[in-house]
This record gives sequence, structure tokens and C-alpha cells, in this order.
Amino acid sequence: MVFGARIVLAALFAALAVPAWGADLTRDQVIATLSRASPASPADFSGKSLEKVDLSGLDLSGAKFAGADLYAAKLEDANLTRADLTGANLGLAWVIRANFTDADLSGAKVQGLVVASGMQTNPAEAPVFLRTRFVGARVIARFGGFDLRGADFTDAKLGVDMRNQSMGILRADFSGTRLDGAIFTRADLGRAWFRFAKLQGARFTGASLLHADFSGADLTGADLTDADATGADFGQAILTGAVGLDTVKGLDPAVPRR
Repeated sequence: MVFGARIVLAALFAALAVPAWGADLTRDQVIATLSRASPASPADFSGKSLEKVDLSGLDLSGAKFAGADLYAAKLEDANLTRADLTGANLGLAWVIRANFTDADLSGAKVQGLVVASGMQTNPAEAPVFLRTRFVGARVIARFGGFDLRGADFTDAKLGVDMRNQSMGILRADFSGTRLDGAIFTRADLGRAWFRFAKLQGARFTGASLLHADFSGADLTGADLTDADATGADFGQAILTGAVGLDTVKGLDPAVPRR
């Protein structure tokens, strides 16, 4: 019986040491890699699968996750400042209170982020995306009320795919979000919500704003040159000093041009 118990315990400890769900690394292995890192030689998890691994509370600042699979990974309270997440998969990742300041998510898949413990976003749980790069990324997520000042969505794809909406429309939601100075040059923002968002000085040059909702948004000094606003709602939006309104395609004639 003792021998059998030892076999069971050995098997249990072995199982705990194996990365869960087919991930390449465990949390402990990630921590060990971080302990050996330095500013000159940051931790490198490029191309690794960290699917569903719990990385909550870790200091991942400056770490490399290029092409990494972080599907459903837990990043709650993690510090990802200046992290390289280019081409990474962050689908369904838990990012409550995570800090992505100056992180690079160019070309990443950012879909269905878990940003709150309940159905509604909570300022106390808000992740930070200050100056985060989403260049060319695929983004469908709730950012309502969060800080995305200076974020760069150049060439990003945030538009709704109407062919895949059996569970209701899944859209990029920036309602009430701080987006002053954000860049949306040539971005696809079809049906995205910007209700009451703060968009002072934001750039939408050549962007697709088809059926997007900017009702009540502050677009003071924003650049909308050559944007396509067909079907977009600018009801009660502030457009004081906005640039390029005369070049916007499909803009409702009722919207003030200056």
C-alpha cells in the first residue's frame, strides 16, 4: 500500500510539473526565465504556447512574446509595459488591471479579452493601454472607459464580421474611452462604438467608419481626412476644429462641417 501511495504521489507531482493544456511552459518556468533576464537580455517567450497559463501579477515588462500563443492566458495585474507582443494571440486572455503601456501588439489577435469580473466594465478593474501599438492587429474587444491615449491602430481591423454573428453582434466597444491623440489611419472601424469617447486630436485619415457610432463623442481637432463615414452616427458629437470634414465620404449633411 505504501509503495502504491508513493506511485500515486509521484504521478501527481509529475502532472503538476507539466504545462497545462498543451502549453510549452508552466508558470514556474516562466518565473525562472524572468529571474535570469536583464534589460540588455529580456526574457524571450517568442513563438511559445502559453495557452491558459496563469501569469497573473508577474512583471513581464520588456519581455518578448512575438508570435506567442496567449489564448485564455491569465494576465491579471501583470506588468506588460514595453512588452513585444507582435503577432501574438491574445484571444480570450484575462487582462483585468494589466498594464500594456508602450507595449507592441502589432499584428496581434486581440479578440474577446476578459476585462472585467462581471458583465459590465469596472474602472477599478480597467487594464491600461497607454500608447499601445495595435498596428495591423485584429481587434474585437470591450475598451469602455479605459485609457488608450496615444494608442496606434494604424491599418488595424476592428470592423464587425457580419458573416459570423450568430451569438449577436460582437464589436469593438470604445464607449467613454480616453483616446486623445489615438491613431486610426486606414483602420477598419465598421460598426465600432465610440459613444461619448474622448477623441481630441485623434487621427482617422482614410479610415472606414461605416455605421460606426460616434454619438456624443468629443472629436475636437480630430483629423477625418478621406474617411468613409457612410451610415455613421455623429449625433451630438463635438467636431470643433476637426480637420478634413469636407473630404469625408457619406457624412450626414446635418453634421456641421466646422
